[in-house]
Amino acid sequence: MQLSGAHARAIALALFVVGAWTPAAAQTPAPSAAADVAIPRFSDPRTRIEKPDLPAGRVLRWATGDDYPPFHYADGDGQPAGFAVDLARAICSELQVACTLQAWRWDALLDTIDKRQADAIVAMVRPTAELRARFGVSERFHQTPARFVARNDKAIPGATPEALAGRAVAVVEGSAHEAFLKTFFPQAVAKPFRNADEARAAVKEGRADAGFGDGVALAFWLNGTASGGCCRFIGGPFAESRYFGEGVGVLVRPTDDKLRQAIDYALQRLDENGAYAEIYLRHFPVSLW
Repeated sequence: MQLSGAHARAIALALFVVGAWTPAAAQTPAPSAAADVAIPRFSDPRTRIEKPDLPAGRVLRWATGDDYPPFHYADGDGQPAGFAVDLARAICSELQVACTLQAWRWDALLDTIDKRQADAIVAMVRPTAELRARFGVSERFHQTPARFVARNDKAIPGATPEALAGRAVAVVEGSAHEAFLKTFFPQAVAKPFRNADEARAAVKEGRADAGFGDGVALAFWLNGTASGGCCRFIGGPFAESRYFGEGVGVLVRPTDDKLRQAIDYALQRLDENGAYAEIYLRHFPVSLW
């Protein structure tokens, strides 16, 4: 998602003050993790991250986006909600620090750190080379794979170049998914559409044999009413970084190494103690991987 810093006015959807959160005050991970949902793991268990000592009394100010479900959005009461919001709360609990969180409009979000309105940004902002030069970036907390879908009545055995040879594959025109498809599935017949809704409709209506696109959007489509139960994932996920990025991390001030290390430490701990899995399952009930 492209962001512009041209407009600095924020929409303050809500503010939560965590206070002196402790692990005991945090939500207990649910024991009933869905067995058929693969939980991604981004931390390296062979690497031990030491917990930095943050200054006593420091309040960690988070900024997030205002309207990009299921990652960040306003709930029925107008409060910030979503995967990124829950993850920020869990990081605060793990670090035992006081935190605030505020939702900002996309075109003002990145400027919040430069203007000292926030210390960390937790949102679906792909860290380009330009952003890495401007911000410090934590370890990944999410990566969206690309996936193939097909109608249930299409006998397509998998997502391989051989299985899709000669098949019409719906894809968004000019997207990274179209470029990937043409490069690695040259015998498939790319069928471009103006947007993802049109591409998905083509698969549902049988005007394309398969579709290829954003795994999160496709998972929610498959699990929602719009698909009418027509289709399924075929094959596994694709996460080639040259096309789909390296995943999303928390953005911090480039000189704030201690905060970045603290967030990395918390993310590793949340991965190890199951809290990340509980948050993930809450927002992604259909496996992306």
